[in-house]
Amino acid sequence: MGPSSSAETAARAEAPSAAAARQQVTRIASLPEVHAGFDWLQANLRQLSDLQLELTGIAAPPFGELRRAQWLKQKFASLGLEDVEIDEVGNVVGVSPGSDAAVKKCVAVTAHIDTVFPDGTKVEARRDGERLYGPGVSDNAAGVTAMLALASALQAARIRHSAPILFVGNVGEEGEGDVRGMRFLFSQSPWKERISATLVIDGAGTDSVVTQALGSRRFLVTVRGPGGHSWSDFGIPNPIIVLARAIDKFSRVPVPLSPKTTFNIGVISGGTSVNSIPESASMRVDIRSASVGEIERLEEALRAALEGSVAEATRSADKQAGKRNGNPDLSYEIQLIGDRPAAELNPNARIYTLIHAVDQHLGNRARVQRASTDANIPISLGYEALAIGAGGRGGGAHTIHEWYDPTGRDLGLKRILLSVLALSGVPAPARRGPASADGK
Repeated sequence: MGPSSSAETAARAEAPSAAAARQQVTRIASLPEVHAGFDWLQANLRQLSDLQLELTGIAAPPFGELRRAQWLKQKFASLGLEDVEIDEVGNVVGVSPGSDAAVKKCVAVTAHIDTVFPDGTKVEARRDGERLYGPGVSDNAAGVTAMLALASALQAARIRHSAPILFVGNVGEEGEGDVRGMRFLFSQSPWKERISATLVIDGAGTDSVVTQALGSRRFLVTVRGPGGHSWSDFGIPNPIIVLARAIDKFSRVPVPLSPKTTFNIGVISGGTSVNSIPESASMRVDIRSASVGEIERLEEALRAALEGSVAEATRSADKQAGKRNGNPDLSYEIQLIGDRPAAELNPNARIYTLIHAVDQHLGNRARVQRASTDANIPISLGYEALAIGAGGRGGGAHTIHEWYDPTGRDLGLKRILLSVLALSGVPAPARRGPASADGK
């Protein structure tokens, strides 16, 4: 899928100079209504933590986000957003209309609503002092809460913005969701041609700007055999042993430090009982790199390891015992279950120039990072996009012991508010004309 015409237009858009971006941010930050928005955020920090705990308590496993989507839809509607709906893949969308009817392009603000935890995980959200605990409380209940805080501040302070702001609670960021929500947004949704820039809010912190999309491919690998009894059928190929040998071969493949490249076997399954030779065994493999070439090299190495292990097991097995009812001894299958493209945002892109100016204005230090986020999709298609945190601090991500500390959340929320307003534009206050003779 190549870049659309709107993406090409966005890519060609001239970014403001650093000085012009600082002037723009300073002007926006000085407006009374923006100060009122800052005041609202500061005054409602406790209520935002309450909201975050409520959200965390709603389970949202991969492909099971509907309850959380319905909750978010109601919140969007209560905040006065327009055209609120759950789209056909499960994204929740709502629009804060722009004040300039001539501006058709919009700024998208997104936060994924799914968690990494599978269906059936016990979800218990709680507070201990100021710190919040619960699976997904930081990744990404913090991001969704920040998105709601942004919409609330805009409404409470009646902040006008020139371009429309599209709020998206998207599905499918975690695990095997394969960023399906963002894929839909930029390929099939009615908004795909209208988005000029995308700000992804993911997790906690204010110390990073993700402009480099980390590529990844994920595979479900299955080895199959005839199966049998551990005593009477001993000698036929055992898929678990074959898989183990393939893992051993694959784990010995060297990877470079630069570009950083990693692999992981995260799940292994198979077998029915201790005294049964299994009919199948499977594993899930994650390969990541900043280089597409390295990802492809490791994929080839994975296939070679499986091919070699299956061939060795077939040669060493008793061929007669290895067949049953005409079935082949062994087979294997590699199924692609996730493919996130690697890409990089142009360092001179308008969105980065403006957010860098926001950080300078707030005295915030943030470093450019590479990561796998929802921003992978728009960046790879030539759109301007990046990911930042929601403020505060988080830890224990992807474990049931996950936590979030809201200390410093206000800085993250101010950063988000100023960044979105800089991207969408804020009209200058109307000048008052000279007073008439009668003082009216």
